[in-house]
Amino acid sequence: MAELTGKYLVGVFDDDDVILHAVPQIRRAGVKIHDVYSPFPIHGLDDALGLPRTRIGIAAFLFGLTGTTCALTMMTWMMGIDWPMNIGGKDYISLPNFIPITFELTVLFTAFGMVTTFFVTNGLSPNPTPVMFDPRSTDNKFVMAIELGKNKMSEEDITKVLRDSGAGEVNIKQF
Repeated sequence: MAELTGKYLVGVFDDDDVILHAVPQIRRAGVKIHDVYSPFPIHGLDDALGLPRTRIGIAAFLFGLTGTTCALTMMTWMMGIDWPMNIGGKDYISLPNFIPITFELTVLFTAFGMVTTFFVTNGLSPNPTPVMFDPRSTDNKFVMAIELGKNKMSEEDITKVLRDSGAGEVNIKQF
């Protein structure tokens, strides 16, 4: 997880619809939003925040392709080159016989690769230090964090925009 440093303005909202409609208003006002935290997923929030579409499918395909390549290379080497065996009169390199193991290694590489990708991209380590802008964001509140150092507007102007957008309270958090 990336270390946060700086001064943040934290807007606390009571309703998911209010924060979902507040995000475009705040972005139109010229405020750069650091992130929005909620106790459950809000559908459409990633589009409202302007986040790019995920590329996780590409990563999954590449892990699967790696598993397929490793399986076919391994079996071709073992059964056809290193120690060729005549089993039931079949060819040394017989692709129909390789299908089950190829499938299993493709799934295995994809699963392990995706779990590793998930942990790395989300900054999860064995002893993570969570960054909590407001502890109520895990229970019943919706929190919008705005880094003051990355915005050209003053703290008072951003506070006014947050309050006009429906924030119940606005706090300052220093990391």
